[in-house]
Amino acid sequence: MHILLVEDDRQMADYLRKALVESGAVVDLAGDGREGLLMAASGDYDILILDRMLPGLDGLGIVRTLRASGNRTPVLFLSALGEVDDRVEGLRAGGDDYLIKPFAFSELQARVEVLLRRGSTEAPATRLCVADLEMDLLKREVQRAGQPIQLQPREFRLLECLMQQAGRVVTRTMLLEQVWDYHFDPQTNVIDVHISRLRGKIDKGFGAPLLHTVRGAGYMLRAE
Repeated sequence: MHILLVEDDRQMADYLRKALVESGAVVDLAGDGREGLLMAASGDYDILILDRMLPGLDGLGIVRTLRASGNRTPVLFLSALGEVDDRVEGLRAGGDDYLIKPFAFSELQARVEVLLRRGSTEAPATRLCVADLEMDLLKREVQRAGQPIQLQPREFRLLECLMQQAGRVVTRTMLLEQVWDYHFDPQTNVIDVHISRLRGKIDKGFGAPLLHTVRGAGYMLRAE
Protein backbone atom coordinates (compact mmCIF):
# COMPACT_ATOMS: atom_id res chain seq x y z
CA MET A 1 0.00 0.00 0.00
CA HIS A 2 1.59 3.24 -1.20
CA ILE A 3 0.17 6.41 0.36
CA LEU A 4 0.84 10.08 -0.26
CA LEU A 5 0.23 12.19 2.86
CA VAL A 6 -0.02 15.95 2.31
CA GLU A 7 -0.03 17.71 5.69
CA ASP A 8 1.64 20.99 6.70
CA ASP A 9 1.43 20.37 10.46
CA ARG A 10 4.78 18.65 11.00
CA GLN A 11 3.82 17.03 14.29
CA MET A 12 0.60 15.63 12.84
CA ALA A 13 2.40 14.51 9.66
CA ASP A 14 5.13 12.66 11.57
CA TYR A 15 2.58 10.96 13.81
CA LEU A 16 0.41 9.80 10.92
CA ARG A 17 3.34 8.63 8.82
CA LYS A 18 4.74 6.61 11.73
CA ALA A 19 1.35 5.02 12.44
CA LEU A 20 0.70 4.21 8.78
CA VAL A 21 4.15 2.71 8.30
CA GLU A 22 3.61 0.56 11.39
CA SER A 23 0.38 -0.69 9.81
CA GLY A 24 2.31 -1.82 6.72
CA ALA A 25 2.09 1.14 4.35
CA VAL A 26 4.78 2.95 2.39
CA VAL A 27 4.22 6.66 2.99
CA ASP A 28 5.53 9.68 1.09
CA LEU A 29 5.11 13.06 2.75
CA ALA A 30 4.54 16.51 1.26
CA GLY A 31 4.41 19.64 3.42
CA ASP A 32 2.54 22.04 1.12
CA GLY A 33 -0.07 21.96 -1.62
CA ARG A 34 2.13 22.56 -4.64
CA GLU A 35 4.60 19.86 -3.65
CA GLY A 36 1.68 17.55 -2.93
CA LEU A 37 0.15 18.14 -6.36
CA LEU A 38 3.46 17.49 -8.11
CA MET A 39 4.01 14.24 -6.20
CA ALA A 40 0.41 13.08 -6.68
CA ALA A 41 0.50 13.76 -10.42
CA SER A 42 3.84 12.06 -11.00
CA GLY A 43 3.68 9.18 -8.50
CA ASP A 44 1.81 5.89 -8.45
CA TYR A 45 -0.21 5.94 -5.23
CA ASP A 46 -2.99 3.73 -3.92
CA ILE A 47 -4.54 6.55 -1.90
CA LEU A 48 -3.98 10.26 -1.17
CA ILE A 49 -4.54 11.67 2.32
CA LEU A 50 -4.84 15.45 2.07
CA ASP A 51 -5.17 18.17 4.64
CA ARG A 52 -7.72 20.61 3.29
CA MET A 53 -6.01 23.81 4.46
CA LEU A 54 -2.51 23.86 2.97
CA PRO A 55 -0.01 26.59 2.08
CA GLY A 56 0.58 27.21 -1.61
CA LEU A 57 -2.47 25.31 -2.84
CA ASP A 58 -5.29 23.96 -0.72
CA GLY A 59 -6.56 20.39 -0.78
CA LEU A 60 -9.59 21.27 -2.90
CA GLY A 61 -7.33 22.75 -5.55
CA ILE A 62 -5.15 19.64 -5.58
CA VAL A 63 -8.10 17.32 -6.07
CA ARG A 64 -9.80 19.45 -8.72
CA THR A 65 -6.57 19.58 -10.72
CA LEU A 66 -6.01 15.83 -10.43
CA ARG A 67 -9.58 14.96 -11.43
CA ALA A 68 -9.45 17.34 -14.39
CA SER A 69 -6.36 15.49 -15.64
CA GLY A 70 -8.07 12.10 -15.32
CA ASN A 71 -6.34 11.00 -12.09
CA ARG A 72 -8.82 8.86 -10.13
CA THR A 73 -6.66 7.91 -7.13
CA PRO A 74 -8.91 7.76 -4.02
CA VAL A 75 -8.67 10.86 -1.82
CA LEU A 76 -9.33 11.14 1.92
CA PHE A 77 -9.59 14.71 3.19
CA LEU A 78 -8.47 15.64 6.71
CA SER A 79 -9.84 18.92 7.99
CA ALA A 80 -10.85 20.92 11.04
CA LEU A 81 -13.60 22.40 8.84
CA GLY A 82 -16.40 20.11 9.87
CA GLU A 83 -19.63 21.85 8.89
CA VAL A 84 -21.95 20.08 6.48
CA ASP A 85 -21.24 22.61 3.73
CA ASP A 86 -17.49 22.08 4.17
CA ARG A 87 -17.81 18.31 3.83
CA VAL A 88 -20.09 18.60 0.82
CA GLU A 89 -17.67 20.99 -0.87
CA GLY A 90 -14.80 18.56 -0.34
CA LEU A 91 -16.73 15.62 -1.75
CA ARG A 92 -18.01 17.59 -4.72
CA ALA A 93 -14.49 18.73 -5.51
CA GLY A 94 -13.59 15.07 -6.10
CA GLY A 95 -12.79 13.74 -2.63
CA ASP A 96 -13.89 10.22 -1.76
CA ASP A 97 -14.12 10.64 2.02
CA TYR A 98 -13.82 13.40 4.61
CA LEU A 99 -12.48 12.96 8.15
CA ILE A 100 -12.88 15.76 10.68
CA LYS A 101 -10.03 16.68 13.03
CA PRO A 102 -9.44 15.64 15.74
CA PHE A 103 -9.85 11.95 14.98
CA ALA A 104 -8.65 8.59 16.23
CA PHE A 105 -6.03 6.88 14.05
CA SER A 106 -8.11 3.69 14.11
CA GLU A 107 -10.91 5.54 12.30
CA LEU A 108 -8.51 6.91 9.69
CA GLN A 109 -7.10 3.43 9.18
CA ALA A 110 -10.59 1.97 8.73
CA ARG A 111 -11.52 4.63 6.19
CA VAL A 112 -8.31 4.02 4.24
CA GLU A 113 -9.09 0.30 4.13
CA VAL A 114 -12.58 1.00 2.79
CA LEU A 115 -11.25 3.29 0.05
CA LEU A 116 -8.65 0.72 -0.95
CA ARG A 117 -11.33 -1.95 -1.24
CA ARG A 118 -13.36 0.32 -3.49
CA GLY A 119 -10.36 1.11 -5.63
CA SER A 120 -9.39 -2.53 -6.03
CA THR A 121 -12.71 -3.50 -7.62
CA GLU A 122 -11.92 -4.97 -10.98
CA ALA A 123 -13.34 -3.31 -14.06
CA PRO A 124 -15.62 -5.51 -16.11
CA ALA A 125 -13.87 -7.39 -18.90
CA THR A 126 -14.27 -5.89 -22.37
CA ARG A 127 -12.66 -8.80 -24.26
CA LEU A 128 -13.43 -12.49 -24.03
CA CYS A 129 -11.11 -15.18 -25.39
CA VAL A 130 -11.41 -18.95 -25.76
CA ALA A 131 -8.47 -20.49 -27.64
CA ASP A 132 -8.21 -18.47 -30.88
CA LEU A 133 -11.79 -17.18 -30.64
CA GLU A 134 -11.98 -13.53 -29.51
CA MET A 135 -14.89 -11.24 -28.73
CA ASP A 136 -14.65 -7.46 -28.28
CA LEU A 137 -17.65 -6.42 -26.18
CA LEU A 138 -17.17 -2.70 -26.83
CA LYS A 139 -16.80 -2.89 -30.61
CA ARG A 140 -19.26 -5.82 -30.83
CA GLU A 141 -16.80 -7.73 -32.98
CA VAL A 142 -15.86 -11.42 -33.11
CA GLN A 143 -12.94 -13.10 -34.80
CA ARG A 144 -11.34 -16.50 -34.85
CA ALA A 145 -7.71 -17.02 -35.82
CA GLY A 146 -7.71 -13.37 -36.89
CA GLN A 147 -10.64 -13.86 -39.28
CA PRO A 148 -13.71 -11.65 -38.68
CA ILE A 149 -17.00 -13.47 -38.00
CA GLN A 150 -20.28 -11.73 -38.69
CA LEU A 151 -22.99 -12.49 -36.13
CA GLN A 152 -26.57 -11.40 -35.75
CA PRO A 153 -27.39 -9.65 -32.43
CA ARG A 154 -28.98 -12.78 -30.91
CA GLU A 155 -26.05 -14.93 -32.05
CA PHE A 156 -23.64 -12.44 -30.48
CA ARG A 157 -25.50 -12.58 -27.16
CA LEU A 158 -25.58 -16.37 -27.30
CA LEU A 159 -21.84 -16.57 -27.92
CA GLU A 160 -21.16 -14.00 -25.20
CA CYS A 161 -23.10 -16.11 -22.71
CA LEU A 162 -21.16 -19.24 -23.68
CA MET A 163 -17.78 -17.48 -23.59
CA GLN A 164 -18.45 -16.02 -20.16
CA GLN A 165 -19.02 -19.58 -18.92
CA ALA A 166 -16.20 -21.17 -20.96
CA GLY A 167 -15.30 -24.64 -19.72
CA ARG A 168 -18.62 -25.00 -17.89
CA VAL A 169 -21.94 -26.44 -19.00
CA VAL A 170 -24.54 -23.83 -19.90
CA THR A 171 -28.01 -25.32 -19.61
CA ARG A 172 -30.92 -24.64 -21.94
CA THR A 173 -32.74 -22.91 -19.10
CA MET A 174 -29.80 -20.54 -18.58
CA LEU A 175 -29.72 -19.72 -22.29
CA LEU A 176 -33.47 -19.10 -22.43
CA GLU A 177 -33.24 -16.69 -19.49
CA GLN A 178 -30.03 -14.88 -20.42
CA VAL A 179 -30.32 -14.72 -24.22
CA TRP A 180 -34.08 -14.70 -24.86
CA ASP A 181 -35.30 -13.40 -21.49
CA TYR A 182 -37.70 -16.33 -21.27
CA HIS A 183 -38.45 -17.56 -17.77
CA PHE A 184 -40.31 -20.57 -19.06
CA ASP A 185 -39.70 -23.24 -21.69
CA PRO A 186 -41.45 -22.12 -24.91
CA GLN A 187 -41.30 -25.72 -26.18
CA THR A 188 -39.60 -24.70 -29.44
CA ASN A 189 -36.30 -25.57 -31.08
CA VAL A 190 -35.13 -21.93 -31.05
CA ILE A 191 -31.97 -22.79 -29.10
CA ASP A 192 -31.07 -25.70 -31.39
CA VAL A 193 -31.47 -23.51 -34.48
CA HIS A 194 -29.26 -20.73 -33.11
CA ILE A 195 -26.63 -23.14 -31.78
CA SER A 196 -26.46 -24.78 -35.21
CA ARG A 197 -26.00 -21.41 -36.92
CA LEU A 198 -23.42 -20.30 -34.40
CA ARG A 199 -21.48 -23.56 -34.71
CA GLY A 200 -21.39 -23.11 -38.47
CA LYS A 201 -19.89 -19.63 -38.07
CA ILE A 202 -17.31 -20.15 -35.32
CA ASP A 203 -16.25 -23.78 -36.00
CA LYS A 204 -16.75 -24.56 -39.68
CA GLY A 205 -13.55 -24.15 -41.65
CA PHE A 206 -11.38 -23.78 -38.56
CA GLY A 207 -9.31 -26.31 -36.62
CA ALA A 208 -10.64 -28.05 -33.54
CA PRO A 209 -14.30 -27.34 -32.73
CA LEU A 210 -15.01 -25.12 -29.72
CA LEU A 211 -18.78 -25.42 -29.31
CA HIS A 212 -19.81 -28.78 -27.84
CA THR A 213 -23.14 -30.36 -26.99
CA VAL A 214 -23.26 -32.00 -23.58
CA ARG A 215 -26.03 -34.58 -23.92
CA GLY A 216 -28.80 -34.20 -21.40
CA ALA A 217 -27.21 -31.09 -19.91
CA GLY A 218 -26.68 -28.25 -22.37
CA TYR A 219 -23.72 -26.75 -24.21
CA MET A 220 -20.13 -25.92 -23.48
CA LEU A 221 -17.55 -23.71 -25.16
CA ARG A 222 -14.05 -25.10 -24.68
CA ALA A 223 -10.83 -25.85 -26.51
CA GLU A 224 -10.16 -29.55 -27.09
